[in-house]
Amino acid sequence: MSASTLTPAQVADFHRDGYVLVKGFCSKEETEKMYRTAIEDDAMRKNALDLNDLSGKKTRLSLWFKPGNDVFGYLTRSEKMVRSVAKLLDSDAPVCHFHSKLMQKEPRVGGAWEWHQDYGYWYKNQFVFPDQLLSVMVALTEANKENGCLQVIKGSHKLGRVNHGFSGEQVGADMVMVENALKTMELVYCEIDPGDALFFHSNLLHRSEANLSDKPRWSIIACYNSQSNLAYNETSTSWKTPVDMVPDEAILEWEADSLSSADFLKKENDPALKETGWEKDVKSS
Repeated sequence: MSASTLTPAQVADFHRDGYVLVKGFCSKEETEKMYRTAIEDDAMRKNALDLNDLSGKKTRLSLWFKPGNDVFGYLTRSEKMVRSVAKLLDSDAPVCHFHSKLMQKEPRVGGAWEWHQDYGYWYKNQFVFPDQLLSVMVALTEANKENGCLQVIKGSHKLGRVNHGFSGEQVGADMVMVENALKTMELVYCEIDPGDALFFHSNLLHRSEANLSDKPRWSIIACYNSQSNLAYNETSTSWKTPVDMVPDEAILEWEADSLSSADFLKKENDPALKETGWEKDVKSS
């Protein structure tokens, strides 16, 4: 079985549980190269956004849209990534890259992410079909309970979209429905190693604790959309542009550009952080 192909069992796990973990999706060498780039590329620091959680701790992320010829662009455009995503999206249309983000949870100060669904954010972008959106988290450092690994509610993607309001500067799910889901379904801590990839549905409820350990938790999250899934409130164009796929060896072997030319998101331009009116009906804590 090619490294670029998810097995039928893995595809079935994704549809049943809302997520699937692929161990060793990226090699040690690939992961080390990406982590080194994340730390050393000045564009990441200059374009990072700080989002406060409910306690005031900050979670830092850098988000960009069009995948370029940098090492992260090669990952998100790689054959193993695009072919895997294509097997999971509910569409035969071309796979498009919506955006990628570098998540930077620093030791002792990295904030929590409140319970949410990605589609809770992307609903404000007016994407029509949640089954044609998914995210892929690739761990650059170890993620465990101590440093705030991802927690998911297994099977919660089958709830459909839950109403979302604001939790600090983040968009959080209605806690009444989250508590109902936790009574009904299993809470899973996704402890993963560097290079592991977690594919998850846009309606999967997930969160993470603050990083109170002495070790960083960094990851790259690439988000994908089917070209057939229209977004009526999104000014970027990458979500409807088919991915220009590259061979897997590009990550290690091809010359990589800096991220300085990437089209990073500015905080004031994010529709998910703007009031729509219905957030006020949501119990956020």
